[in-house]
Amino acid sequence: MAQSPTASKTTPRQHDREIFALAVPAFGALVAEPLFVMADSAIVGHLGTPQLAGLGVAAALLGTAVSVFVFLAYATTAAVARRVGAGDLQAAIRQGMDGIWLALLLGAGVVAVVLPTAPWLVSLLGASDTVAPYAVTYLRISALGIPAMLVVLAATGVIRGLQDTRTPLYVAIGGFALNAGLNAALVYGAGLGIAGSAWGTVAAQCAMAAAYLVVVVRGARVHHASLRPDAAGIRACAQAGAPLLVRTLSLRAVLMIATAVAAHLGDADVAAHQILLALWSLLAFALDAIAIAGQAIIGRYLGADDTEGAKAVCRRMVQWGIVSGIVLGLLVIATRPLFIPLFTSDPAVKDALLPALLVVAVSQPVSGIVFVLDGVLMGAGDGPYLAWAMLVTLAVFAPAALLVPVFGGGLTALWWAMTLMMLVRMVTLQLRARSGRWLVTGATR
Repeated sequence: MAQSPTASKTTPRQHDREIFALAVPAFGALVAEPLFVMADSAIVGHLGTPQLAGLGVAAALLGTAVSVFVFLAYATTAAVARRVGAGDLQAAIRQGMDGIWLALLLGAGVVAVVLPTAPWLVSLLGASDTVAPYAVTYLRISALGIPAMLVVLAATGVIRGLQDTRTPLYVAIGGFALNAGLNAALVYGAGLGIAGSAWGTVAAQCAMAAAYLVVVVRGARVHHASLRPDAAGIRACAQAGAPLLVRTLSLRAVLMIATAVAAHLGDADVAAHQILLALWSLLAFALDAIAIAGQAIIGRYLGADDTEGAKAVCRRMVQWGIVSGIVLGLLVIATRPLFIPLFTSDPAVKDALLPALLVVAVSQPVSGIVFVLDGVLMGAGDGPYLAWAMLVTLAVFAPAALLVPVFGGGLTALWWAMTLMMLVRMVTLQLRARSGRWLVTGATR
């Protein structure tokens, strides 16, 4: 495979085409993921309130269990893309297989922990005696699909590292359709209730994992890459992913602290906060799509020993992030009269929501820079710095957020603290990007 074009041969317009070609399908795949839970909720919701509440509790636990291992996708994308840039597709796929084997091992470990502790985990989230049995049932069955979920993460990283974001989109759409169909058939057709929804989700996740494995195995055969587990390779994947795990846990801590503070502000504030978090997450999908493109492209340039190309595409993606953030912020402001009534008719919630919503809108250009540079440094395999930067951010955010109720601040003040968090992330990431220390070339970092 030919190496990446050098910066002198690649124009900004060519960069734009490549970023667009990778980012748009990535956005579609990201949006498809939460549709799984939405489909489950729509179907289970007609069984009754306790069943729906049980699904909510179990889904929160499953989401946490899986999201902490998102490094399987990020680290694998960067590692595979470097090998692609170096022109060694056999090693790229071999690297991807190590990530998939690691996903299987981690998945088996999580299942071994969740199955016996499911009742305790459900009670930890405060489920009532009426809700708890449904939550435990859903959690125990769905946990069987966790290895497949983690394989999907790792295999998605392999495919993205190979500069392909269309396949993950197609698999995500197929998985969503299968999940919805199986849920309806098993919940109502087979009369299995909430257990049917869980089994439908497990089957859909296994089908998605199988689809990815077919693609990866086919590539391995074409390029004569070994499919056998390699202890050294699996260990290297785990070591590369550990700093990203720290980063992810730190970010989760930020969100948990913000929710805890909002809960202390009052019922209207915490309700408005949940609406804002839902919007913030949706906006993040759009910006994260550019970050995913950054992981794949930057890794390829550095694997091809092209630092000038990496710097050029980094600059271009930052411009994309700023423009996208401005557009998203303006959309939030323009659509707020339509957006707010969709979620609440409570005047107290509306009063708390509106000023904080404007803060979210204003902060979107900052978020655009943060997401892009996060993706660039992930693509460069700069995980240790990302972990350190996120710990610094957590150390700044935590006291700022906790002081909001002390000084009588409301939800708007809390979201200014969230904006401070994003500003700290932006500063730490920009300092690293400008230093050039992330520009480590070669097939491996």
